[in-house]
Amino acid sequence: MRVREQTIFLVEDSDDDAELALMAFNRANLVNPIVRVRDGVEALDYLFARGKHAERNVGELPAVVLLDLNLPKLNGLEVLQAIRADERTKSLPVVILTSSNEDRDRLRAYEHFANGYVLKPVDYDQFVAAALQLGLYWKVLNISRPSEESEECDVGSKS
Repeated sequence: MRVREQTIFLVEDSDDDAELALMAFNRANLVNPIVRVRDGVEALDYLFARGKHAERNVGELPAVVLLDLNLPKLNGLEVLQAIRADERTKSLPVVILTSSNEDRDRLRAYEHFANGYVLKPVDYDQFVAAALQLGLYWKVLNISRPSEESEECDVGSKS
C-alpha cells in the first residue's frame, strides 16, 4: 500500500508570514504538500469541501492545521470552533500560529481545544527552528487518531 504524505493546512492571510512559513518548512525538509488559504471562510470551505473546494475529497483531512488568529471574514477562533463542532473534523490537530501573545487569546484558543499555541517568531532562523520542531512533532512523535475504518476492523476482530 502506498502511503501518501498528508497535507499541512496553513490558514494565513499575510503573504509575508506565509512565504516565511513555506521557506522555513522547506529548509526544515518537510516534504508534506502545503495548502494555504487566506481567510476563515475559505478555511472552512476547504475542510468541508464547499464552494471552490467542492471537488476535494472531504475524507482526506490534513495532518495538521496551522491557524492564524487574526483572519478576515471569520477569525481563527471562529474557525477553530467550527472545526471542533463538526464530527468529521473534531479530532483534527489544530495549532494556533500567531503573533498574539495575549493571555486572553491563548486562553480562548485552549478553551476551544487547540492542540497547541505557537508564537510566530520574528526572525527567519527562529521560524525555521519552530517549523522544524512542529514538523518533527506532527510527523514523528505524534500518534494520530485511528480512522473509523481501523476502529471497525478492531471491533470485528475481537474474540
